Order: sequence, then C-alpha cells, then structure tokens
Amino acid sequence: MQNILCFSHLHWNFVYQRPQHLLSRFARQYHVYYFEEPRHGSDAYEIAQQDGISIVSLFVDDRDADRNGRLKKLIDRFIAERNIKEFICWYYTPMALEYTAHLVPQVTVYDSMDELSAFRFAPPQLLPLENELFKKANVVFTGGHTLYQAKKDRHHNIHPFPSSIDKEHFQAARYNRTEPADQKEIPHPRFGFYGVIDERFDIELLREVSERKPDWHFVIIGPVVKINPDDLPRAENIHYLGPKKYEELPQYISHWDIALVLFALNESTEFISPTKTPEYLAAGLPVISTPIKDVVKPYGEENMVYIASDADTFIMYGEEELAKKSKKEWLMKVDEFLADDSWDNTFEKMNVLINNVKKSNGIYV
Repeated sequence: MQNILCFSHLHWNFVYQRPQHLLSRFARQYHVYYFEEPRHGSDAYEIAQQDGISIVSLFVDDRDADRNGRLKKLIDRFIAERNIKEFICWYYTPMALEYTAHLVPQVTVYDSMDELSAFRFAPPQLLPLENELFKKANVVFTGGHTLYQAKKDRHHNIHPFPSSIDKEHFQAARYNRTEPADQKEIPHPRFGFYGVIDERFDIELLREVSERKPDWHFVIIGPVVKINPDDLPRAENIHYLGPKKYEELPQYISHWDIALVLFALNESTEFISPTKTPEYLAAGLPVISTPIKDVVKPYGEENMVYIASDADTFIMYGEEELAKKSKKEWLMKVDEFLADDSWDNTFEKMNVLINNVKKSNGIYV
C-alpha cells in the first residue's frame, strides 16, 4: 500500500471531525500515519492503531532551542525504521513545516480546514509558513466555500470541500429511543449544541436567551478549551454535559427539540463551515444558527435552517418552530438536499484530484 504522512494540529481522540472522517476512508487504500501535534517530553514517538490509522504521538523537549531540529530527526528516524520510501505528505497545519520541510513526498496535500491564523493563541510564524506550504503543495482543499474564496488566488489547484456527513450515523437519531442517563431528567423543550466550546462559542447569546426564556433548556456537549470555563453562563436551564464520544451523539440529539449552531461572529468564525449543520439536519432536527456565512449559504437561503442574528430573532424562530404541528415537508426537502452529500463522496473526489497530480508527475496510479 502507498503511504500518507499526515501532520495535524489536532490529537486524534480530541473531537471526531474532518480529519478522522477523511483519513479513515483514505486508510482503505493507503497506509495512513497521523502525526499529532508534538507534546513535551523526552525525544521519542509512540504508535497506536485506531480506525485503521497509525496514530503517531511525538514527544520533544519544548524548552530546547533546537526543538525543530530534534523533531526533524524523530521524523527521519520514524521513516527509516519503517522503510518508507514513497509517500504523500498531507498537512492540516503549516506549523509542521518547521520540522518536515526537508521531506521529499510524491505529492503534497494541504487540507485547509480552518483559518488557523484567526484562532486564539495562533503563533506569529503560522502565516509565513502557510505561504511556504502553498508553494510546496500540489493540491489544496478548503473546509468551505468562504475559505475557498479567501484563498483561491493563492494556488493554481485549489478546491472547496465543505463539511459533509456520515448520514447513516446521524439518521439513527431519528429512530433512537434510548436516552442517556445524564440527559433524561432535563425538561423539554431542549435546545442542543455539540462541539468544541472555545472563542467561537456565542456566550452572550446563550446568556441572554436563557435568561429571557427560563422554561427553555439548553444542553451543551463538548470540551471547553482556550477560554475560562468560569466565563460561561450558568443557570438552572443550562446543562453542560461535557465531551461525548462520536458514537454517542445520536443518542443525545435524538431527544432534542431544536439544534444550535451557536457561534459568535468574530475573526475566528469568519471562514468556518460547521460540520454540525448537515449532521443536525441528517438527524431530522430543526436548526437555529447565527449568521455564519457557510450556513447562511446554502442552508439559510434554502430555508432549511433558521438564521438568528440576535436574541430577539432567536426567540422568535424558537417559538415558531416549537409551535409547528408537522415538519414532514421540511424533512423531505432536507433529505433531497443532502442526498448526494457524504464523506464517502468527498473522499472519492479528493482521491481523484490526488491521483491526477500523480499522473501529471509521471507516477503510476
């Protein structure tokens, strides 16, 4: 099998999202090595097998002035010990170029899933390294159409691949009757959100709506990172259930009344394409979202998702949805819209583009 060396800023078991969906599918045709963001420790690497992927944890002394040189030696040792001769380099973070720029892959892929430079605590060298990665990459994917528009002039072979869905996984929520113990005592109506709770999360909107609608209950699932948990609004009708496994999500969301894409409008959300939007819809859940560009178009414009710019419109749409007697026509429209949307299709299209690069480079496919 051919090899993919993927370098990511995300740990594999943090949140199951785009890299996991895509690379687990590429692992059917490639031997995939997923290098997590390096951690502090003695120079070493550890390998674990999961989802058909070899997860590589890198350890290096972060206080050492030659940190990147030591990481480079670790990477070289890893490749030599496994006798890896030919490979694809797949990047989720330009920062990995600090210790992988010397590698000579057959193909270099940059899957720009987010505008990382806009995230809190982004290192200043990220943008110069991204410029270097654009020069090295043979093909570039973006995590949404807004991000594509921002970067399309920076590469000759760049393609938008917005968030997709594992339909069978989330459609199971339509039929699930089992309710998790930590949620079953929460009253209805329930408004639910799952995802990473960080600087993108709209704390103030949640605070205001929960205060104004004390009989509505808000279920929040996910890890809190990069923000102080004490800054989150606390009330009897807000329920923080912590992180859940990807496999567990349908059991939770099947008992929600309305799902939320609860992101603030700031520099870290300008280019995002939330994966949860089509996942909620596949589960058959009505959705209220803030005006995130890649949610407004297409989901808002197609009247599949409510777009709420403030607490007044949020409450108006919430009351409108809760008063509905039937959502049969809406659900038929959603299912028709999502019919060809799947991570399998995204994988196939990406793989074709990668194989085209190989062919143009004279590599047998």
